[in-house]
Amino acid sequence: MAQHILANTGKLTRFLLKLDRLRIPLWLFGLTFFTLIIPPAFMNLYPSQQERDILTETMANPAMTAMLGPGNFENYTIGAMTAHQMLLMTAVVVGLMSILLLTRHTRADEEDGRVEMIRSLPTGRLSYLNASLLVLSGTSVALALLTGFGMYALGVESMDLAGSLLYGAVLGGTGLVFAGVTAVFAQLSASSRGTLGWSVAVLLISYLGRAITDVSNETLSWLFPLGWVSKTDVYSSNNWGPIFIMVGVSFILFLIANFLNGIRDLEQGFIPSKPGRKFASRFLQSPIGVVFRLQRTGTISWGIGLFVLGASYGSIFGDLEKFFQGNEIYEQMLMQVEGASIVEQFIPTLMIVITLLASIPPIMAMNKLRGEEKNGRIEHLLSRAVSRTQLMGSYLIISLINGFLMISISALGLWSAGHAVMDEGLDFGMVFGAAFVFYPAMLVMIGISVALIGVLPKLTNYIWLYFFYSFIVLYLGALFQFDEWVGLLTPYGHVPSVPIDDVTFLPLFVLSLVAVVLMIVGFVGFRRRDIAS
Repeated sequence: MAQHILANTGKLTRFLLKLDRLRIPLWLFGLTFFTLIIPPAFMNLYPSQQERDILTETMANPAMTAMLGPGNFENYTIGAMTAHQMLLMTAVVVGLMSILLLTRHTRADEEDGRVEMIRSLPTGRLSYLNASLLVLSGTSVALALLTGFGMYALGVESMDLAGSLLYGAVLGGTGLVFAGVTAVFAQLSASSRGTLGWSVAVLLISYLGRAITDVSNETLSWLFPLGWVSKTDVYSSNNWGPIFIMVGVSFILFLIANFLNGIRDLEQGFIPSKPGRKFASRFLQSPIGVVFRLQRTGTISWGIGLFVLGASYGSIFGDLEKFFQGNEIYEQMLMQVEGASIVEQFIPTLMIVITLLASIPPIMAMNKLRGEEKNGRIEHLLSRAVSRTQLMGSYLIISLINGFLMISISALGLWSAGHAVMDEGLDFGMVFGAAFVFYPAMLVMIGISVALIGVLPKLTNYIWLYFFYSFIVLYLGALFQFDEWVGLLTPYGHVPSVPIDDVTFLPLFVLSLVAVVLMIVGFVGFRRRDIAS
């Protein structure tokens, strides 16, 4: 019986690997590369133990503990520093990778009718789900091995083989846990959007719950999957216990997902769908209303996350002088200007990170048009009294509003937390001005997406490579001392550093003009090209 319900799982596994022959290697390369470039950078920045000991005084701040987790400050070697400052954040990205990949091969494929077609072939009822889980498990193991042996190959004295393999195992274990979480929600939810939303919600709750408990009661952080990451104490005591918990929990989640998949009907979920209105509103009868309705939940989720992110950064403003005082390395990150406070010097650097992350939702909102096209859902709209210009325009308007809201919400979170912890408060106009000068750069990124969808639709997802480049050169530019021209290859590199620099009209106007030209190119191309069917 077991053999029958799992028939041809191996063939389906090879099939899924072929489908993801580019996607999975790109994830593995990106995560491994980003992990391996950090320790050498830390060695250049903090060559002596004395400099690293000075850093521990600032990293012991409760706000930093909430963001990065607890660390071994008594022996803050390069290895311990790397694990403390990078492991948790990388684990969050690994969790997101598992959620995206498994949602694609479970609920998304089921919605598109692929699972029904495959089940009509000589395959078992549970074969496709387990093939997906095998692919994700293999990806997690590959990531663990690549990262583990790669970290050891760097030859850093404090990064031994046991600690390096544990570092990789933490990332691989995190991937397994959130693959299990996604597999369960793929059975509970009736849609891919629901699966993605619930799984990401668990990821965010795990991070926020860990942040609160790491500061208030570390014992309670054992309740959250991301809390297990810090408990491994990589490159210090090397505790493998949490890894066994990760593997055990993921195995249980895999079993639950298989049980639920075996007893539910195809294209159905256990969480009942909310009944819709008997009659659609006038707003919903317009293209922009439909687009907004489809993206409403994701917009709210991203808004909450970015508000929390801004508030997390704003919460350290009260101790910012103590954070930078006496630390030459961190003082170099500031834009030294006579007469400007440390907060004013630090905000431009902080805004680069916040606005880059705030650019993700509007780009995703625009790229939804290409996703709907590939799934054959826009032909029905275009066959009625909806023009291609109206359809693309609706997605563009939602994307532009989305970007404006994400920047506003992030800045509001930063200002509200900073104003609460600073004795003299934080100027509202200064924070929002520093944030909104990045909006034209965000428009350029949206414009690139529009142009790719209109002219080169098969290359639409390459916008994320450009976004990754922007993140690396701007976020890590000071760390690796890149030349100035490297940052100027991204639109964010042309934004003035407010409030240190005065707002100049010309670069913001040029960025806006470039964005408009790219959008026009996209609209013209979309009107002329064939629609995928």
